Amino acid sequence: MIRRHAREISVAAALFVLLGILAVAAPGFFRSSHLRGLLLSNAPLLVAVAGMTMVLLARQIDISIGSQYSIAGILAALMGKAGWPLPAAVAGTLAAGAAMGALNGALVAGLGLPPIVVTLASMVALREGLLWARSGAAVQNLPDGFRWFGEGQGTGQWIVVLASVAVPAACIWGLRSLAAGRRVYAVGSDPEAARLAGIRPGPVVFTLFTLMGALTALAALLSAVQARNLQPNEGTGLELKVIAAAVVGGVAISGGRGTLAGALLGLLLLVAIAPALVFLGTEAYWEKAIQGAIILIAVASDAFNLRQRRDAGASLATH
Repeated sequence: MIRRHAREISVAAALFVLLGILAVAAPGFFRSSHLRGLLLSNAPLLVAVAGMTMVLLARQIDISIGSQYSIAGILAALMGKAGWPLPAAVAGTLAAGAAMGALNGALVAGLGLPPIVVTLASMVALREGLLWARSGAAVQNLPDGFRWFGEGQGTGQWIVVLASVAVPAACIWGLRSLAAGRRVYAVGSDPEAARLAGIRPGPVVFTLFTLMGALTALAALLSAVQARNLQPNEGTGLELKVIAAAVVGGVAISGGRGTLAGALLGLLLLVAIAPALVFLGTEAYWEKAIQGAIILIAVASDAFNLRQRRDAGASLATH
């Protein structure tokens, strides 16, 4: 059991060590106001990581998530400013995200195009299309009826946090307990074996891309309701952050291995690094270097473990 969840345990231990260092060297990090701000600004990323993790588990990747996030956030803000009823604005935002994800899914699952090529193209097209449509202008002065879902900051904060926790929790349960979750792992482990077992990889991949688009839009919405003004480049760099979180948490880029719980732990570790460096008085440029080193160690560890398993399998086959 411990060996099976070794990556999750190691990431949790690294996070615990980091927090322990901060407790001794920079106790101001744990001020309630700072922790609340850190939680609220990063809580929506839990939803985005959930979507990316499921796509990675199926041996796919979507690097257009940042562009989808930006467009969904701007659409939500425009609908809110136009006075749309809140349920309609929420539904419209999720539908737009699902449509963007479905387009990627149709090209990958339907036409068999490489996901890295498809999503790179859609990332650029969506980003540049949004910048052209908005001319780089922010959506300003969002109405109180939209901000914090019209419930005021106190209640709205609880809604954002609860939604950001409930959605990944539901995804964790689904991956563990539902047949659909087992299909994700089966397709990611070996698409041909899954096909022979009666699982059609195409519909599974299409559904995951569509679901990821909807979850990305939800994450953008949960972030947009916190802002007074929303910039069209809000999602810049999001793809690196969520993919890195999943990899650090033990999700294999090659698919079929890892857990969403591990990916969420990876996200917590990565988002804690930047503010930790500030409180420890370290230069900010070390953030990317440290994150890069953690990612490199995680990928090297996966490659080493995979080689060990292959060597063990080969050794058993010869005896």
